[in-house]
Amino acid sequence: MGENSNFSIYSSEMPTNNNINVLFSPNAETTSYTYTVYKNDEIYETNNVIGNQSTNITLKDTGTYQIVAEVNDNNGPSTLESGLYLIDKEAPVLNVSVDKLEIQKGEDYHINITANDNYDGDITNLITSNIDSLNFNEIGHKQLTYTVSDEAGNTTSKTVDINVTTNNTTLLLVQMILIILLLFVVLVFLKFKKTLNLEKRIEPYALSPKYGKKWVLMDFFVSRYKQLNHKISNVLKKSVFATKYAKKLDKYTVVAENHKEGLEILSLKVLTALLLVIVAFISNVIQMQFMPLYEVGVPLLVGFFIPDVVYFFKYKVYRNALENDLLSAIIIMNNAFKSGRNIAQAIEIVGNELDGLIAKEFKKMSLELSYGLDIDIIFKRFAKRVDIEEVNYLTASLTVLNKTGGNIIEVFSSIEKTMFNKKKLRLELASLTGSSRIIVYVLLGIPFFFILVISLLNPSYFLPFVTTDLGLVLLGIMIIYYILFIIVVRRIMKVVI
Repeated sequence: MGENSNFSIYSSEMPTNNNINVLFSPNAETTSYTYTVYKNDEIYETNNVIGNQSTNITLKDTGTYQIVAEVNDNNGPSTLESGLYLIDKEAPVLNVSVDKLEIQKGEDYHINITANDNYDGDITNLITSNIDSLNFNEIGHKQLTYTVSDEAGNTTSKTVDINVTTNNTTLLLVQMILIILLLFVVLVFLKFKKTLNLEKRIEPYALSPKYGKKWVLMDFFVSRYKQLNHKISNVLKKSVFATKYAKKLDKYTVVAENHKEGLEILSLKVLTALLLVIVAFISNVIQMQFMPLYEVGVPLLVGFFIPDVVYFFKYKVYRNALENDLLSAIIIMNNAFKSGRNIAQAIEIVGNELDGLIAKEFKKMSLELSYGLDIDIIFKRFAKRVDIEEVNYLTASLTVLNKTGGNIIEVFSSIEKTMFNKKKLRLELASLTGSSRIIVYVLLGIPFFFILVISLLNPSYFLPFVTTDLGLVLLGIMIIYYILFIIVVRRIMKVVI
């Protein structure tokens, strides 16, 4: 064989995870040649070449390669062997004893970890981690990542989720305190119940008023609640912001039996928020963990706005009942005027003839008249309490009639006709928009229905929304989008009559 026949790469002394391109260049006197590629000492590829043109041989897969070329030239046959080419594209195997670990703050832990490679063998000593950047004296979730690379450059990583919790001794102490408090409450309850039973036993033999009110357990809790609510209200009175905010809640006092002003309702909101925070704290302690500070906001906000939701719907029911019965009250008053009765007598007739909320309001007006208040004042107080457009119109009409005079029968007949047409129009509108409102309610409920179904089929499907930062961001965007959807739909569907 001539002197110039050679391989562009004679051998690779170190494994590589890249492809190896070998150029075989025969000399000018070569008439033909055959090259054979051996992979792991077995024939991998064989090719015959006529002439002396060069051949590019590409080695791709993991293995140990050698190329043998049988060359024919004018001097006869000859053999040329390359060196060994080592290709390693297999990543090392990283064995970690645990995927998740829960430890107490500052506690030592042990994780068994080994690494093996198909070429390098045991490479446990080459394992690196991010342990230096983690603070295990801080409560929360940590991700400990182990990484190992072989000589060829292949890399394997594995992550261990570590949840650092507070010291169990502290948790056990808190649990013991909660248990003691719970036992104390139970003992007080049993003692109070025993007192009530004793009172019930001696009641037949004791002197008591004929219509005296019996002390029951619910009265005890209501009394303690009112005392606490009153104390919080006195504290909130000192805040200008709380006082202004409480004025917005004054309208709910008509449906809040135990609250006479907005400050008392605001105190209820504060107590509800604190109660939910306490319940969430106890729930976390039972699960042997303290509630992180950032999780306090959720029960705090939910508890603060729960009374708003309850009183909003109660007030809406109250308003609807008043609006439905107001027309009946106007008809009775108009008939009373036609029969020669005055305003005071008409108000008294409405209170006696009707039932429900409107009857209570007219009885209250009748009582105010008996105390000497003017007609103008009692109707203004009535309009302020109910805040209904028709009542404001009625109050203005009576005020004008009371001062200037006029035909009250014609005025009330006009009011009666207007309210009747308005009620008729509302019923027609409700009938026409009924199907649209059903569609809206279905659209609002479909997301929750699918969430429920998917959660039953795959309970962990939605976990990334609450366990990852990106999931929390997406969850917040979806909630905002849903709220905007509700607002827009309500604006579109709202028709003012």
